[in-house]
Amino acid sequence: MTATPADAALRLLSPAQLAFLDRLPKAELHAHLNGSIPLPLLQELAQEYLSAPTIATANADALSTPVVAADVISGLQLLKAGVILDRIDDFFGLFPAIYALTSTPAALRRATRGVLSHFLDGASGAVAYIELRTTPRETPGVMTRREYLEAVLDEVEARAPDAAALIVSLDRRMERAVAQEVLVLAMELRREGRRVVGVDLCGDPKAGNMEDFVELFRTARAEGLGVTLHIAETRENSAAETVKLLSCEPQRLGHATFLDDQAKELVLARRTCIEICLTSNILCKTVERLEDHHIRYYLERNHPIAVCTDDILPFRNSVLAEYALLMAPKPVGLGLSESEIETVARMGMQSRFPNPTP
Repeated sequence: MTATPADAALRLLSPAQLAFLDRLPKAELHAHLNGSIPLPLLQELAQEYLSAPTIATANADALSTPVVAADVISGLQLLKAGVILDRIDDFFGLFPAIYALTSTPAALRRATRGVLSHFLDGASGAVAYIELRTTPRETPGVMTRREYLEAVLDEVEARAPDAAALIVSLDRRMERAVAQEVLVLAMELRREGRRVVGVDLCGDPKAGNMEDFVELFRTARAEGLGVTLHIAETRENSAAETVKLLSCEPQRLGHATFLDDQAKELVLARRTCIEICLTSNILCKTVERLEDHHIRYYLERNHPIAVCTDDILPFRNSVLAEYALLMAPKPVGLGLSESEIETVARMGMQSRFPNPTP
């Protein structure tokens, strides 16, 4: 299996340093459900899927072609061997096979339970709090989008309110009517007292018309939902698109790799938290090397950041490993001191979305 940048960082830390990182109260604020399923659990789901009668599976709103058994098998083999990406576009091709395995309420509950256990119950590297995010998908004749969210929330709400919550994601490739349906579901569930704390914009960063989403996210803000947006993930994302998205006044931004000077000034003035995913950015080739990462810009300005994993399944990382990249000596890591890392962890905990449930 191919080593990751975080693997090298972990190897350079002493037991005392690892124990320090482990003790820190850490928040995971950018973890995608289907990209965070532990591989052994995914293999179990695949065995059951392949041995059961075929059901119609759907990606988020028929965003891809139907998945067949061969796709599931090849996808699992790729994930097991270790994913090597040439560009960020390659990343999104990994998910159809995973989505096929979480296309029923029962499978979703198992997947959610496994992801929460991985992040919250680990003997080492556990986080104090997680906001899990996911895009509700419809499986014709099997599961509605509302049933999708209810299945995930059943598991999230089995945890203490100060341990876990849900962010509902809108995919950039969605038609406006579907995106609006998803937002309405998020608002309805929140009004019903379910533990929905925010909404997210996700998906292929080069897809979609952001005019279709801006008003939806403004509505979400007015409803009291937190808003986090994947933004400026590639050089191809225009400055005009970025400014348009920032007009929603999101409280957090995912990646924000290629903000221009005007956008940075706005983000700094608003103290908008940046969700930092070091391993993800390096493996997706949006950042060439750790020393080039935009985390440095925000650290120098004491700007709020949250260090997160993004998708532990393809990236083979962990929250502990991401923090190891902060602590390990240069050039493998950033060489931050314990006090600096404590500040980063505290920023993450302070950037949680307000929880509507007692």
